[in-house]
Amino acid sequence: MNQKPKIAILGGGSWATAIIKMLLENTDHINWYMRSKEKIEFIKQYKHNNFYLSAVYLDTNKISFYSNLSDAVENADILIFAIPSAFLKSALENLSNDISHKTIVSAIKGIVPDENLIIGEFFNQHYQVPFENFSVISGPCHAEEVALERLSYLTISSQNLKFARQIADLLSTHYIKTSISDDIFGTEYSAVLKNVFAVAAGICHGLGYGDNFNAVLIANAIQEIKRFVDAVHPIQRDIKGSAYLGDLMVTAYSQFSRNRTFGNMIGKGYSVKSAQLEMNMIAEGYYAVKSIVEINKKYLVNMPITEAVYNILYEKISPAIEIKLLTENLR
Repeated sequence: MNQKPKIAILGGGSWATAIIKMLLENTDHINWYMRSKEKIEFIKQYKHNNFYLSAVYLDTNKISFYSNLSDAVENADILIFAIPSAFLKSALENLSNDISHKTIVSAIKGIVPDENLIIGEFFNQHYQVPFENFSVISGPCHAEEVALERLSYLTISSQNLKFARQIADLLSTHYIKTSISDDIFGTEYSAVLKNVFAVAAGICHGLGYGDNFNAVLIANAIQEIKRFVDAVHPIQRDIKGSAYLGDLMVTAYSQFSRNRTFGNMIGKGYSVKSAQLEMNMIAEGYYAVKSIVEINKKYLVNMPITEAVYNILYEKISPAIEIKLLTENLR
């Protein structure tokens, strides 16, 4: 791999903008793809993203903008995807490039709907990207705190630890500390599940449950994550690490958590559709819970919180009734 690899960021949301901010401190040039030409022109003129993290200054002299995905990918060695998982397939439909030889980094904390595949599996099966060329960015790290330059931590996971270290170095700043891992499956599935549990935490908050119950909920949630990832990909891992427990906690507790916000609205009586319309960002947990329930038909892991969220969102069971039943299964 080149000493100074060419990098393309694919996506125009808050996390993509945060990653751009980090990269601009360590690289001379990046490609940035977003589908909206109007948004691109705004950023070029005003040097910030008016929809996401608008306070972040963007040095446009170091950015080449693209509204065509294939053009952005063509002259890049490393592709960092920050497109919501629900839209990843449709975003790639018009991609004309062979990306099997590219190195792929997922900043997507979700699962591809209908496919029921985590992002690494999706690129491996559909685009023949070897797992050795794939990496995952994990938290705990909210984009909003990156924008404020509050100290945050990232874990970069890859089966190729040299590649993981390279990405970690590209993202390291005075406010971002990084570590590396080889657990791409565990960190990806954990990132998917923590969004589901953040929805659960939000629902409970909307129903009026307090901090005491939420602590019990999260304590049970990390056990649920461990049972599931150990069943799907049984390797030695410390589930108490920041890429697992830390990411779960920040997503379940933080005011910046879109999944907790979505769940809170459901708990307060919003329908799924009305909650989605009111939010300006995608709540990945809504799509993830359906996929996890379907995947778990193979593994039969005990997942009472996941099942409760699924019943509320997809079976339209009353949140008050479903959470009351859930409380009998938590310890």
